[in-house]
Amino acid sequence: MTPRAPARHETPEIDAAALDAARAADRLLASAVEAGSERWVRYLAPMPDRFRDDPIPSLRAAARSGRSAFGPKDSIRDALPEAVTEPFLAAIDRLLKLIARWEVHRRD
Repeated sequence: MTPRAPARHETPEIDAAALDAARAADRLLASAVEAGSERWVRYLAPMPDRFRDDPIPSLRAAARSGRSAFGPKDSIRDALPEAVTEPFLAAIDRLLKLIARWEVHRRD
Protein backbone atom coordinates (compact mmCIF):
# COMPACT_ATOMS: atom_id res chain seq x y z
CA MET A 1 0.00 0.00 0.00
CA THR A 2 1.31 3.44 -0.92
CA PRO A 3 1.54 5.79 2.04
CA ARG A 4 -0.69 8.82 1.82
CA ALA A 5 0.95 12.06 0.85
CA PRO A 6 1.16 14.60 3.65
CA ALA A 7 -0.94 17.72 3.53
CA ARG A 8 0.79 20.71 1.98
CA HIS A 9 1.14 22.46 5.35
CA GLU A 10 3.07 19.43 6.62
CA THR A 11 5.82 20.16 4.08
CA PRO A 12 6.35 23.90 4.53
CA GLU A 13 9.33 24.13 2.18
CA ILE A 14 7.39 22.56 -0.71
CA ASP A 15 4.30 24.61 0.12
CA ALA A 16 6.32 27.85 0.10
CA ALA A 17 7.98 26.91 -3.20
CA ALA A 18 4.58 26.08 -4.73
CA LEU A 19 3.20 29.44 -3.61
CA ASP A 20 6.26 31.18 -5.11
CA ALA A 21 5.57 29.32 -8.36
CA ALA A 22 1.92 30.44 -8.19
CA ARG A 23 2.96 34.09 -7.84
CA ALA A 24 5.42 33.74 -10.73
CA ALA A 25 2.69 32.06 -12.80
CA ASP A 26 0.31 34.94 -11.98
CA ARG A 27 2.86 37.44 -13.32
CA LEU A 28 3.52 35.33 -16.41
CA LEU A 29 -0.20 34.97 -17.10
CA ALA A 30 -0.73 38.73 -16.69
CA SER A 31 2.08 39.34 -19.15
CA ALA A 32 0.52 36.91 -21.65
CA VAL A 33 -2.83 38.71 -21.31
CA GLU A 34 -1.14 42.08 -21.78
CA ALA A 35 0.71 40.80 -24.85
CA GLY A 36 -2.52 39.45 -26.30
CA SER A 37 -1.04 35.97 -26.58
CA GLU A 38 -4.21 33.87 -26.47
CA ARG A 39 -2.30 30.64 -26.85
CA TRP A 40 -0.14 31.25 -23.79
CA VAL A 41 -3.08 32.64 -21.82
CA ARG A 42 -4.97 29.37 -22.38
CA TYR A 43 -1.90 27.32 -21.50
CA LEU A 44 -1.05 29.28 -18.34
CA ALA A 45 -4.55 30.00 -17.03
CA PRO A 46 -4.91 26.92 -14.79
CA MET A 47 -1.37 26.98 -13.42
CA PRO A 48 -1.52 29.57 -10.63
CA ASP A 49 -4.43 27.80 -8.92
CA ARG A 50 -2.81 24.40 -9.38
CA PHE A 51 0.34 25.66 -7.65
CA ARG A 52 -1.77 27.14 -4.86
CA ASP A 53 -4.14 24.22 -4.31
CA ASP A 54 -2.86 20.91 -5.66
CA PRO A 55 -1.61 18.21 -3.30
CA ILE A 56 2.08 17.38 -3.47
CA PRO A 57 1.81 14.46 -5.93
CA SER A 58 -0.10 16.68 -8.38
CA LEU A 59 2.36 19.55 -7.99
CA ARG A 60 4.98 17.59 -9.89
CA ALA A 61 2.65 17.34 -12.91
CA ALA A 62 1.81 21.04 -12.68
CA ALA A 63 5.50 22.00 -12.51
CA ARG A 64 6.41 19.69 -15.39
CA SER A 65 3.62 21.23 -17.44
CA GLY A 66 5.00 24.68 -16.69
CA ARG A 67 8.51 23.50 -17.53
CA SER A 68 7.36 22.17 -20.89
CA ALA A 69 6.55 25.73 -21.99
CA PHE A 70 10.30 26.21 -22.36
CA GLY A 71 10.76 23.85 -25.31
CA PRO A 72 13.76 23.95 -27.63
CA LYS A 73 11.70 24.67 -30.75
CA ASP A 74 8.66 26.38 -29.30
CA SER A 75 9.24 28.38 -26.16
CA ILE A 76 7.30 30.83 -24.10
CA ARG A 77 10.51 32.85 -24.11
CA ASP A 78 9.77 33.74 -27.74
CA ALA A 79 6.46 35.38 -26.80
CA LEU A 80 6.95 36.92 -23.35
CA PRO A 81 9.64 39.03 -21.68
CA GLU A 82 12.55 37.54 -19.81
CA ALA A 83 11.54 39.53 -16.73
CA VAL A 84 8.57 37.17 -16.26
CA THR A 85 9.68 33.95 -17.95
CA GLU A 86 12.92 33.45 -16.03
CA PRO A 87 11.50 33.90 -12.50
CA PHE A 88 8.76 31.41 -13.40
CA LEU A 89 11.32 28.92 -14.69
CA ALA A 90 13.46 29.34 -11.57
CA ALA A 91 10.43 28.87 -9.31
CA ILE A 92 9.24 25.68 -10.97
CA ASP A 93 12.75 24.24 -11.16
CA ARG A 94 13.14 24.85 -7.43
CA LEU A 95 9.77 23.24 -6.77
CA LEU A 96 10.67 20.18 -8.86
CA LYS A 97 13.95 19.83 -6.98
CA LEU A 98 12.21 19.98 -3.60
CA ILE A 99 9.58 17.45 -4.68
CA ALA A 100 12.28 15.09 -5.93
CA ARG A 101 14.13 15.40 -2.62
CA TRP A 102 10.89 14.79 -0.70
CA GLU A 103 10.16 11.69 -2.80
CA VAL A 104 13.60 10.23 -2.14
CA HIS A 105 13.31 10.75 1.62
CA ARG A 106 9.77 9.42 1.59
CA ARG A 107 11.00 6.07 0.27
CA ASP A 108 13.58 5.71 3.03
